[in-house]
Amino acid sequence: MKKESKEGLTVKKEENFSEWYTQIVQKAELADLRYNVKGFIIFQPWSVLSMEKMFDYLETCLQKKGHKPYWFPSLIPEKNLKKESSHIKGFTPEVFWVTTHGKDEPIEEKLALRPTSETAFYQMFSLWIRSYNDLPFKTYQRANIFRYETKATRPFLRSREFHWIETHCAHASENDALKQVYEDMETTKEVLHDIYGLPFIFFERPLWDKFPGAERTFAADVLSPDGRLVQQPSTHLIKQTFAKAFDVKFKDKDGKEKYVYLTCYGPAISRIFASVISIHGDDKGLRFPWEIAPLQVMIVPIDKDTKIKQKAEALKKQIQKFASVEIDYSEKRPGEKFNYWEMKGIPIRVDIGIRDLNNKKITIFRRDLDKKEIVNETDVIKKIESISKEITKNLTAKADKLFQNKIKDVKNVKEIKEVIKNEGIARAEFCSVDKDGEKCAETIEKETGAEIRGTRLDEKQKPHGKCAVCGKKANHIVYIARAY
Repeated sequence: MKKESKEGLTVKKEENFSEWYTQIVQKAELADLRYNVKGFIIFQPWSVLSMEKMFDYLETCLQKKGHKPYWFPSLIPEKNLKKESSHIKGFTPEVFWVTTHGKDEPIEEKLALRPTSETAFYQMFSLWIRSYNDLPFKTYQRANIFRYETKATRPFLRSREFHWIETHCAHASENDALKQVYEDMETTKEVLHDIYGLPFIFFERPLWDKFPGAERTFAADVLSPDGRLVQQPSTHLIKQTFAKAFDVKFKDKDGKEKYVYLTCYGPAISRIFASVISIHGDDKGLRFPWEIAPLQVMIVPIDKDTKIKQKAEALKKQIQKFASVEIDYSEKRPGEKFNYWEMKGIPIRVDIGIRDLNNKKITIFRRDLDKKEIVNETDVIKKIESISKEITKNLTAKADKLFQNKIKDVKNVKEIKEVIKNEGIARAEFCSVDKDGEKCAETIEKETGAEIRGTRLDEKQKPHGKCAVCGKKANHIVYIARAY
């Protein structure tokens, strides 16, 4: 028993989320942090298998909506980044530069390891787009990007290399571009919420927190168990300075040349995986929605008996027609196997013992409810199929309650500080989300350690009072929280 407790988690998620997260990454074998380049990790099979499925669902959704896949080079010429001044200014501190080759021989031009790919895509858009018939031009790539993150790194959540999908689209009008932004938000709901089971709030970021080069930025924030928000997919209406800088034009129906309107969308799968771990996991370990589980069913023979092995192999053949399945033939004791696979988050475990088998019974354990059920041998497959349709719904329903009672209305900085101290989200009336409000935002950050996440598109209330910081007339309702 002592050995089992050492192998399992030694802290409770609600009591020490940071340590819980550290332990689950290590003990569930999600990532190895011992790679000898700071800020870079090795993704292990258990995380990769899940993220491959996450990529598949997102790419399928994008392709159904008309996005075409591309693979772009990892290197971007410095001159590309310099073409749009606000963009390069926003990313310069985070860029990894390639400046030499071979025996420290200088290369002809500095090259950036892509921090994001607008300046690579738009250069090619200027060659590919000619007429209004080419629009909308909807692209995406699955890629890894590199940013010299200066804050404390955290596996999956914050590192110097992460894996994502980025879409880049060109449109004939600003209205069409905004429709794309809203479509991106719908994609986020369809995949992030309905498949990955993650609740979020979409905020429009204030002026000072927009993506470099964006006219408007919208981002989905997921709430972590420690009360901090994690920015997940963001979508952007790009300033036309990009289209002008890269000369991305088209001939419209009226025969006139016009600049396109650009949008981009960036779901970081490795970062979303961090929220999957955090939101669905419990004190026993991981829990996965059915669709993105690395392995969906584990068969555990409890006794060494030929009949049990035969039954396990027969069940595997039947189950693998609709789910991923393996058999645990390891030398571990049954209790050790149960604890291990519960920590790894296998959605369904099938336990086969000689006593049950003689009675034509089999035990099914479901991780979403932590519940065992003994079923007739002939009903096993039907039962597994039935449970598989319930697991994601159950995990999502539980996760959807995370924001309940977390959002509190406040009237001043003192009340903001109290809400943040209690790991909540403060909702306040605020003077301006444009440049005029930036000083008030700085005051909030200095006094509370939290930041303005933005305004909600679905906000039902309207401001009618004074700014919680400066006392001037409030024009917006903003949400304030700590964030990763």
